[in-house]
Amino acid sequence: MEKIRMGISSCLLGEKVRYDGGHKLDHCLKDALGKSVEWVCVCPEVESGLPVPREEMRLEESPEGLRLVTAHSGVDLTDMVREWAGKKLIDLAAKGLGGFVFKGGSPSCGVRGVKIFTVSGIPVRSGSGIFTAAFMEKFPLIPVEEEGRLRDPYLRISFMKRVLAFIRRWDSIGKRGSTGLFCNPRQICAKLR
Repeated sequence: MEKIRMGISSCLLGEKVRYDGGHKLDHCLKDALGKSVEWVCVCPEVESGLPVPREEMRLEESPEGLRLVTAHSGVDLTDMVREWAGKKLIDLAAKGLGGFVFKGGSPSCGVRGVKIFTVSGIPVRSGSGIFTAAFMEKFPLIPVEEEGRLRDPYLRISFMKRVLAFIRRWDSIGKRGSTGLFCNPRQICAKLR
């Protein structure tokens, strides 16, 4: 059985790319999905040129729209990350991803519930991380999820069923860009329990 190609936030597989020089290795993803998945690691912050370690960032509302800024010094990194994201999304389109697992709560990678602040630092609402929002806009049909939700076996199975349905649909009409995957959803879901 050929592996499913999926994107993932690099820190979730143990890469030390976080602002504090650490990682967020998720053994559930590595162990439960690792046998069935070929991971394509992405770190928007490091890949766009930011160092490790670096100042923590947050999303802020502004008259120009949502901005990605450093939490203490207020340096606006939005344009740099968006420019990188535009190029990265073209690269990811060619990889034939069947899904993407993002780091929850991240101002660059969170799917939902990422705090959005005023310029004075008061949280006012929540939304998606800057890269994740761009990914979901470019690829609205590719299933996405945050790592924390995938610790629930039922949500993990549901996510993988969505991934497999997406792969089968797009491979059947030759639009996904890969050579095609012939996966048995029951075999894969049995491994995830």
